[in-house]
Formats: sequence, C-alpha cells, structure tokens
Amino acid sequence: MPPAFPVSVKGVVLDPDARVLLLRNDRDEWELPGGRIEIGETPAQCVVREIAEETGWVVRAGPLLDAWLYHVTSVDRHVFVVTYGCVPGSDAEPVLSDEHVEVGLFTARELDRLRLPDGYRRSIATWSADPRRLAGL
Repeated sequence: MPPAFPVSVKGVVLDPDARVLLLRNDRDEWELPGGRIEIGETPAQCVVREIAEETGWVVRAGPLLDAWLYHVTSVDRHVFVVTYGCVPGSDAEPVLSDEHVEVGLFTARELDRLRLPDGYRRSIATWSADPRRLAGL
C-alpha cells in the first residue's frame, strides 16, 4: 500500500500594507495559517475556516498557489501542504488562538530573518506578485 499523508491547507493573507500573516508554532517555526481539511469540505472552505479559527480573520479564498510534500523533521513525518491566496475581509488586528505561540504581520524584508519553510516563502512570493490580489480577487 502506498504511503498516506495528512493534508494541510494553508492561506497566504496579505494586509493592505502587503504584510503577510504568519503564526509561530511550538517548534519555533513560522507558518501560514491553516490546517487539516475535514471530511465534506473543499480546500477553499478549509482555509477560510482555519484562518478564522486561528486568527479571527474572515477571508475570501482565491487561487491555488502551490502544493508540496513537507518533511517535519522534529517529528519525522510528512505532510502534504496546499496553499491558497486569500484576501482579508477587514483590517482588524489578528487574534492569537491557543494553537500557536505568536501571531504577526511581516513585510517581505522581515521574512528573511524568520525560520520559515521554503514552500511558504514561494507561496508568499507568488501571491504577492499576483494582480488578482490587488483586485480583491
């Protein structure tokens, strides 16, 4: 039987100042908001739900940006990550849930100093350059 991997759907959300919304996990790694897809929901529904649960932000899901298999070295497991571009519904400050240890909004320049997987960096760069983001989808 071929290996099976959990699927994690993540969203790239940029505020009006082009800062990306990130969460720091208990592995001291910054990540995009999102999580595991539930039975019966689409990936777009999953990312909208997860972002609301983790940050309090209401977003609209846009295009699929990327997908890759990510190796979580600290626990030696793989996760299939899918990213979507998302547009925030307001300019409210994000609220930290109990799932993470820190929430932040970061400029492109500030990303260089963060411990952030390359796949997330790719997705952030892709959505930052996408004209649909500026048009609100």
